[in-house]
Amino acid sequence: QVQLVESGGGLVQAGDSLRLSCTASGRPFSVYAMAWFRQAPGKERELVASIRWSGGSTYYSDSVKGRFSISRELRRNTWYLQMNSLEPDDTAVYYCSAQQVGASEYNYWGQGTQVTVSS
Repeated sequence: QVQLVESGGGLVQAGDSLRLSCTASGRPFSVYAMAWFRQAPGKERELVASIRWSGGSTYYSDSVKGRFSISRELRRNTWYLQMNSLEPDDTAVYYCSAQQVGASEYNYWGQGTQVTVSS
């Protein structure tokens, strides 16, 4: 069984920074990509950022481009989301996710961590 464990959420003020971490453990699997999603109350879950395991190419949603940065640490099976210049609209539950090689979608998920940005 694969477990993804997130950490780093919290309550901050607008303009502050946070770094989220996600570590994969359990049954080894070949990773194609890792990502961070978020879901705000009353809204659908959205992809915030992703990074390929091999090569490290990245994707960012328009809403976070220039403010958030995704990175990975291969030997620790860990990826991060550095969030700078946080805005109240960034308030959401953030989920880390991993897509296994051969899977058509992200198929492993963390439990979610709350990020709240006050104005």
